[in-house]
Amino acid sequence: MSAPYLQGIALGGSLIIAIGAQNAFVLKQGLKRSHVLAVVSVCVAVDWVLISLGAAGFGMLVTAFPGVTSIAAWGGATFLFFYGATSFRSAMSDETLDAEGASGRAALTTTGSAIAATAAISLLNPHVYLDTVVLLGSVAAQHPMPERLWFTLGALTASLLWFAGLGFGARLLAPLFRRPAAWRALDILIGFIMWWIAGSLVLGQLG
Repeated sequence: MSAPYLQGIALGGSLIIAIGAQNAFVLKQGLKRSHVLAVVSVCVAVDWVLISLGAAGFGMLVTAFPGVTSIAAWGGATFLFFYGATSFRSAMSDETLDAEGASGRAALTTTGSAIAATAAISLLNPHVYLDTVVLLGSVAAQHPMPERLWFTLGALTASLLWFAGLGFGARLLAPLFRRPAAWRALDILIGFIMWWIAGSLVLGQLG
């Protein structure tokens, strides 16, 4: 079962690591050591719910309409190909993860305000639904049970490791993520992972 689990970690990690307001917000809170546990917990909880809904929803859809597997496979492969191309293009820029430019510059004085701000940043981003519910769900549907469960667990593991590492290890990670060369290398790695998974989906349909 290691292959589906590792694929879930690879795809889940590739999607979640992309530079964005949510990651910048978590980094900023980690640097300030402000409500880090609450912020990380909300990010992980949102991801876990959406990933689980995607995997379960597509699983039920495949059971009702078996032909949707091929549609999801080709659609997912196409999306991953262009997603990977976007990562390669991003690698040619000097983009960095800037905690000072994160959303929510106002001080979060209470745990409740930190939870509310984190939930808003996590849920008001339309890409999170495409990445978790649609894309991860469609790839999970390509695996029969129990491999689908292992793939989903891999994606959940990637989410936990990333947000916990970013929030609690912010002081160690921030100097690295402010260097364009580090993100350039990461974007290239993400691009290859996306294309690798896209290729596996295509081969699965052709085989």
